[in-house]
Amino acid sequence: MSESELGRFGYEQELRRTMSLRDLVVYGMVFMVPIAPFSIFGSVFDGSSGMVPLTYVIGWIAMIFTAVSYREMSRAFPIAGSVYSYAGRGIVPSAGFLAGWAILLDYLLVPTLLYVVGAQAMSNVVPAVPQWLWIVLFVALNTLINLRGIETTATANKVFLYAQLLVLAVFVVLAIIGISRGSGGAHWSGTPFFNSAEFSPSLVFGALSIAVLSFLGFDAISTMSEEVRGGSRVIGRATLLALTLVAVLFIVQTYLAALLVPGKTQFESDDAANNAFYDISHLIGGRTFEIVVALAVAIGSAIANSLVAQAATSRLLFSMARDRQLPKFLRDIHPTRRVPQKAILLVAGISLVLGLFLVGQISLLSSLVNFGALFSFLLLHVSVVSHYLIRRRDRRYGLHLVVPLIGFVVIGYVLVNADIHAKVGGLVWLAIGVAVLVFFKVTGRSPELTLEEGAPAPGEKRSS
Repeated sequence: MSESELGRFGYEQELRRTMSLRDLVVYGMVFMVPIAPFSIFGSVFDGSSGMVPLTYVIGWIAMIFTAVSYREMSRAFPIAGSVYSYAGRGIVPSAGFLAGWAILLDYLLVPTLLYVVGAQAMSNVVPAVPQWLWIVLFVALNTLINLRGIETTATANKVFLYAQLLVLAVFVVLAIIGISRGSGGAHWSGTPFFNSAEFSPSLVFGALSIAVLSFLGFDAISTMSEEVRGGSRVIGRATLLALTLVAVLFIVQTYLAALLVPGKTQFESDDAANNAFYDISHLIGGRTFEIVVALAVAIGSAIANSLVAQAATSRLLFSMARDRQLPKFLRDIHPTRRVPQKAILLVAGISLVLGLFLVGQISLLSSLVNFGALFSFLLLHVSVVSHYLIRRRDRRYGLHLVVPLIGFVVIGYVLVNADIHAKVGGLVWLAIGVAVLVFFKVTGRSPELTLEEGAPAPGEKRSS
């Protein structure tokens, strides 16, 4: 998308367009973490009665509908605000504000959660270093990389992704050797994909709730819309490609891991479940490989994943501030590096304070980060129907009605069945957002979003 095309929506080109399709796919994969199952394998195993790869197949199919909705809206509105821009222009600006406000809960807490996870993992490797110091180091490193510009961030993403893929490749090779040799009684079987003795519809729906949350992060690709080369279609292609590639990696690694715990459908205790993947790594590669896996989890979470989370959050803050929905200092762009520097620093500050305050509170943070993303996904699906079917009178009902409807039902099911802490915390956050929105309306700062060619979004009037 050229500078003149961005001007259709009332904006100037301020960010630097250097990211390619490959950069975006790497960005999305790093955000989803290709080795994410390493740390949650045991809990997913227990929740699915051993059918972990089936869980990820279900999750991939479920999230495809949301990814397609992202693709359609990114083509209509190739703007950095992601779901904030899509809902604001696809439904009404007020809906966009609530979508942006909701996903901020996710984006602001995700880096904190990742820093806490990484600090806890590193404390198992180097017990003498306190966890709070790891958090300070992680925040400082990621902030420095992000402030140096999107090119530096993209390069770092590739390094981190290749490192994770290397560790994953070693695991795959060692696992295949271990299974072939019958380590721990392992043998080749299709049971992890389907176990007739354990399978039930309720199990599928339970697995769906686990799996959908595992794929959160692919949506952040759309926050880079104003920094990509090659036009708006690149965002959609990158979203679907990154989601599918990560799904394949999840399925392969969990299938092999499940084969290495033969005869089990549940682990004996929570501790056994939490350490399941590390125990499997020790079985096939000894203590050295177990430490490598632990380090990979720590670096993948606290550095690689939180790096892209900080970048995505800063772009969302920039986009909302540009539309006067957040303090205007957040739209400040560095004159040479072309990054939203003050937004990056604010995210770093919030992550540091919350990380130090919530050291060790992984379960509490985990329960809160998902609500915002899921709620904003609901508004995303509504925006597809509103923009394409109602406003543009498009008649591709499969793409612009059936797909978002299925996506809405899936996300709605997961949201209704979310942890009670997530729902309470999320609803409180939304209530605050509604109060802010009312304040804006009373003070004359209602959202004003241009659709194109100077036309205001539905439900709002442009000021003269």
